Amino acid sequence: MDIQRIIGADIIMAFDECPPYPCEKAYAKNSLAITNRWLDRCFARLSETEPLYGHHQSLFPIIQGSVFADLRKESAEFVASKNAEGNAIGGLSVGESHEQMYEMTELVCGILPKDKPRYLMGVGTPANILESIALGVDMFDCVMPTRNARNGQLFTWNGVMNMRNKKWENDFSPLDPDGESYVDSFYSKAYVRHLFAAEELLALQIATAHNLNFYLRLVRKAREKIIEGTFAQWKNETVQKLTQRL
Repeated sequence: MDIQRIIGADIIMAFDECPPYPCEKAYAKNSLAITNRWLDRCFARLSETEPLYGHHQSLFPIIQGSVFADLRKESAEFVASKNAEGNAIGGLSVGESHEQMYEMTELVCGILPKDKPRYLMGVGTPANILESIALGVDMFDCVMPTRNARNGQLFTWNGVMNMRNKKWENDFSPLDPDGESYVDSFYSKAYVRHLFAAEELLALQIATAHNLNFYLRLVRKAREKIIEGTFAQWKNETVQKLTQRL
């Protein structure tokens, strides 16, 4: 807690134990008990210290419970009772199916207060993000746009491109005609494919710039559709496209 104070984190995460998947229910139950005890200690320590840099810092509890509905419910109710400024959902996207992840997310979001941000940790693909927004999630973090970029995988509105595939070798069209990043129109598919084949670091940089821009556009568009009142239909249509392999 003190380290998070010192680095000036805007959001301080409570300590938790993330159980592996799969795990026995007894293990998940004991892990949750540890997480709950740590949360009380985190709130206590936060009250004993002050922000160091003149700006407010928020403590977010983390909900655990693996894929056991009763443990998730217990955790969400305990966290909601703390009346924190925001709440995090942890322990998902660790090997369970997407259906299990959505089931646990929906359960938890039905318990957490609607006027506090809900942060789903470590998720996920563009489709995962849209489905989770539909379930009530507000915030995300994930290594996927950068990690997958380093492996040659680009996310687009029409599906996923693997830039290591030979099919792009002689395709001199723009990297992504629908993209808004500088790299999307400046570089061709063939050139980026060549960079990956030659193991040039520029390939990783281009792919990373593209994916980060795409993720930002994705959530920006989701916000627009929510405001318009057309999110559900747009989400259903868009998810089908996002999950295609090009």
